[in-house]
Amino acid sequence: MDQTIERSSNAHRGFRVQPPLVDSVSCYCNVDSGLKTVAGARKFVPGSKLCIQSDISSHAHKSKNSRRERSRVQPPLLPSLPDDLAIACLVRVPRVELSKLRLVCKRWYRLLAGNFFYSQRKSLGMAEEWVYVVKRDRDGRITWHAFDPTYQLWQPLPPVPGDYGEALGFGCAVLSGCHLYLFGGKDPIKGSMRRVIFYNARTNRWHRAPDMLRKRHFFGSCVINNCLYVAGGECEGIQRTLRSAEVYDPNRKRWSFIADMSTAMVPFIGVVYDGKWFIKGLGSHREVLSESYSPDTNAWSPVNNRMVAGWRNPSISMNGRLYALDCRDGCKLRVYDESTQSWIRFIDSKLHLGSSRALEAAALVPLNGKLCIIRNNMSISIIDVSSPDKRVETNPRLWENIAGKGHFRTMFTNLWSSISGRAGLKSHIVHCQVLQV
Repeated sequence: MDQTIERSSNAHRGFRVQPPLVDSVSCYCNVDSGLKTVAGARKFVPGSKLCIQSDISSHAHKSKNSRRERSRVQPPLLPSLPDDLAIACLVRVPRVELSKLRLVCKRWYRLLAGNFFYSQRKSLGMAEEWVYVVKRDRDGRITWHAFDPTYQLWQPLPPVPGDYGEALGFGCAVLSGCHLYLFGGKDPIKGSMRRVIFYNARTNRWHRAPDMLRKRHFFGSCVINNCLYVAGGECEGIQRTLRSAEVYDPNRKRWSFIADMSTAMVPFIGVVYDGKWFIKGLGSHREVLSESYSPDTNAWSPVNNRMVAGWRNPSISMNGRLYALDCRDGCKLRVYDESTQSWIRFIDSKLHLGSSRALEAAALVPLNGKLCIIRNNMSISIIDVSSPDKRVETNPRLWENIAGKGHFRTMFTNLWSSISGRAGLKSHIVHCQVLQV
């Protein structure tokens, strides 16, 4: 009888009895079970009785404080709505507004820091991809920016940690779709580093990760099967150019060595193509070398074919095809033809921007199923490679130029800058990645 009275009292107040939110990092809910709707979402949302933490045994003794916390009365996520319907509303909020949702209350913050919320956004087609650009300013400082292609706006980001404020030759990669890693590099004072940090796009914060096994800078890196591979590079000492290579598994949070390269190398270009990692760089005697690594066999092998001979930076592998830019300003695109083992012309924008270093194409990344070219002045071009048989003149949306943070200058302005010597590069892009939230 007493329980009935208490339940009706809570219902009259509009609150429901729920256990408190649990830490989503240690929560082993079945968040990726393939749910297509939010029906039954309470089973997998932090705060549910069915949520099991890895560090809590089902037979463990529960303290009085724990029982008291679980019996607290908490308000719903949205007034007058059950939590599953509230989540159905929140997952549809544009990504640019998610940072504001985290500030509403602790329950919303925990929800937006957990896996279930973003698995629902992805399954419902609400996940958004942003372009993250790491730049080196004219004074040598590292800054970075995020571009929202939906609203075509550059969004503010927390500053890069001090260890990478002026670092040289560090690596950059994305794991799990939403974690941007910075690793290795050379500090102007401390020298080569083993340090690894990563930015979580879901929480908008930087975190530490286990250090690499070997100090190195100006090395090659790639991601295969959500594991981070690092090879070659330089380090202070007698053996300046390195042969060693290692891999990081984010699930185990551990680095481990893999097979050494055939020769020591400082890579300057690399791509994952056909399940292998291809890199090209300079040897210890400044000779040009090329190798490929197969994760299945854990073996390196020299490469000397027409693909590597005509390979230019930047390049990218997308949907089983290998693309590279064919001019300095990135207005021509080439593709590698496996049947003839040669590079062929693919698309020409018919709008060339000039030879200014500010307009030089620095990165080529996949964005929402299309190719995205980013230039040093932060101007962007988006290319639809799904219809290569169509001409740009008859299909303007095949090649779209977005001014972004920079702007496209006219031919007269580019010519005047070249004559007057003002075309020098004030800043340049070091890395460019895409994160999905």
